[in-house]
Amino acid sequence: MTVKQRPRRAFLQAALGLASLTSSGLITRAFAQPAAGTRIVLLGTRAGPGVDLKRAQTATAILVDGVPYLVDCGYGTVRNLVASNIDGLKIQKIVFTHLHNDHTSDVPALFTLQWTGGRTTPIDLYGPYGTASMVRAAVEYCRADDEIRTVDEGRPVRVEALYKGHDVAVSAKPIEVFKDARVTVTAVENAHYPEQSRAKMPHRSMGVRFDTPTRSVAISGDTNYSKNLVELIKGVDVFVCEVMDQPFRDRWLEQLKQDPHAADSASVNRHIAETHSTPEDVGRMAAEAKVKLVVLNHQISTASSPVSTFIDGVRKLYSGEVIVGEDLMII
Repeated sequence: MTVKQRPRRAFLQAALGLASLTSSGLITRAFAQPAAGTRIVLLGTRAGPGVDLKRAQTATAILVDGVPYLVDCGYGTVRNLVASNIDGLKIQKIVFTHLHNDHTSDVPALFTLQWTGGRTTPIDLYGPYGTASMVRAAVEYCRADDEIRTVDEGRPVRVEALYKGHDVAVSAKPIEVFKDARVTVTAVENAHYPEQSRAKMPHRSMGVRFDTPTRSVAISGDTNYSKNLVELIKGVDVFVCEVMDQPFRDRWLEQLKQDPHAADSASVNRHIAETHSTPEDVGRMAAEAKVKLVVLNHQISTASSPVSTFIDGVRKLYSGEVIVGEDLMII
């Protein structure tokens, strides 16, 4: 079963009312958060470090019995938390798949606006190496505002008391990130950074899995085909996976062929062409792991490519349900 892609304005207008995009009713009404069960809210589905007016950068909220958990925090996340009627002050855990800026750009905004918005309980932020350092830097960004408002407004809580970063020692084997009364979160290193890059830096990229009493949800992070990720997502109910259409990859591969130094140098061309998943890669992982539903996120495509390019590519190897994600979609 495929999902028809509609113009963005029509999608948002429908989201204000009742917009069921699948016959199975997997996608429900936006702005109406259920109190029980597990729901996924796509806050941002745009890939890459650029900014446009149609989509926010990558971020996903997972609501478990009404309590939100945030995965990634790209530019536009804070605005779309409000647009989706999610109370950001209820977020107590954030997970980063990796630290590229299209997954982290809204972190300083989230920190300072939640602080001025009345947050008094701390948030724990988890991610691969560098996460704790990033959190400290974002807190430092807030310092001047903190000092001014503490003196001038009598703020009772300091920003530094609210945000705690934790580096996850992610590896080829699934590792528990955290566990609470509602969810167990595990992670594994994926294939977003090639071996030659990993050998020169401690930074890593990871996929994550949320297991709740009612549903299991996995988020790929940015990645090429990954055996590690297949192991993590086995039997998962919902697999939210990044995707880059084949024509887009082919364009960058062709540019690599024309570069005489491509074989021995790092480049944006190489990174884009070699470290993301084509629709067939997504379908292969989904089929091998026997997941129940695929949601395509962090979408990279040429301007002329129809949505069917994504779906048709996934279906070459995967026979289950496929949904092409949109900002503010609830699944």
